[in-house]
Amino acid sequence: MTWTDHVIWWHVYPLGFTGAPIRPASDDERALTHRLGHLTGWLDHLVGLGCNGLLLGPIFTSTSHGYDTLDHLEIDPRLGDDADLDGLIAAAHARGVRIVLDGVFNHVGEHHPLFRAALASPDAPENALFRIDWSSGEPRPADFEGHGQLVAFNHDSDAVVDLVADVMLHWLRRGIDGWRLDAAYAVPAEFWAKVLPRVRAEFPEAWILGEMIHGDYAGYARASGLDSVTQYELWKALWSSLLDANFFELDHALGRHNALLATFAPNTFVGNHDVTRIATRVGQAKAVLAATVLFTVGGVPSVYYGDEEGFTGTKREDWGGDDDVRPYLPVHPEELSALGAPVRHAYEGLIALRRQHPWLIRARVEPVELSNTLYVYDAVGEGGERLRVELDADAASARITRDGTELWRTASDLPA
Repeated sequence: MTWTDHVIWWHVYPLGFTGAPIRPASDDERALTHRLGHLTGWLDHLVGLGCNGLLLGPIFTSTSHGYDTLDHLEIDPRLGDDADLDGLIAAAHARGVRIVLDGVFNHVGEHHPLFRAALASPDAPENALFRIDWSSGEPRPADFEGHGQLVAFNHDSDAVVDLVADVMLHWLRRGIDGWRLDAAYAVPAEFWAKVLPRVRAEFPEAWILGEMIHGDYAGYARASGLDSVTQYELWKALWSSLLDANFFELDHALGRHNALLATFAPNTFVGNHDVTRIATRVGQAKAVLAATVLFTVGGVPSVYYGDEEGFTGTKREDWGGDDDVRPYLPVHPEELSALGAPVRHAYEGLIALRRQHPWLIRARVEPVELSNTLYVYDAVGEGGERLRVELDADAASARITRDGTELWRTASDLPA
């Protein structure tokens, strides 16, 4: 087993977390401000929760939200500089915490210098980096899912292979432990099959996670060489089955999840920076039921910051629609409201149980009893290890046993 078999991520969106202006309106709001150190003060919270990995959202210079990159080799001045990241890496590693950065390699912001150079002429060498149609005499660049301000790379270009490999290696050499590849589903798997061997030749233990929302997860992982992809299908079944009182959906998704484990360990989650909070969808008590599944099935779990406190927030499809799910957190964890303590204690107990049973990373689910509102399953390890998990949606309660001995159950003080 490697370190990736034992990692549990705490996932943070740094611009929101540190209070950086997401849509800066002036040079003053873009000025160098040392905010990354804000995260250092939360490392002990992460460790106390039981996590040992920090999965960071975008930190590179961008126009606004971080996914419209302007320079992959520069820390966004709204967050700080290289020295700030060096300090965060050192503080994390001193606590045994790994760090993964968010690599936005499907597209760049429309103001990226290389793209502006490409627009100057169809003969500009930078044109090879982007998918630009010049047939009408005017440049018509391909974009990301209709967002004109996000300009797609040309992933058939060897120059893009070189650019991305160089960026990934640069930050791995600075001390990070891996990469999350944003919008991996929009990039041909063959592209990563060219990039990743270069990365692994120097950093064989780096963990590479791809964002997959739909598609053939296992096939993409095999063809690309990724270590893991995001398990959106299970995420959807978790909240939907609890909201609609339909554990049959969850059972079906876990059957498909079992099959994925034969190829790789998916990144499992109940929340992230792009979706409505689980507690908003189903309430805090049932959110803990979702977390119970998260920590008792196979995969590499991640906890989106605030979910462990029962945070609420709605993702909206409009300007600023992500703000509610990408909140600022105070400088010191002690400043959090005590109202989140019951949910946090549930997370602490579940993560502790996960730590005591490390075989769960490859555990398959065997259903024992199933109805719309009652689901009992066994989590079964490759060596025959076994835990029983009982979920009761009507009572919003969960219980975990081993050989009839109770190991954990939901507390009575969880709010609905």
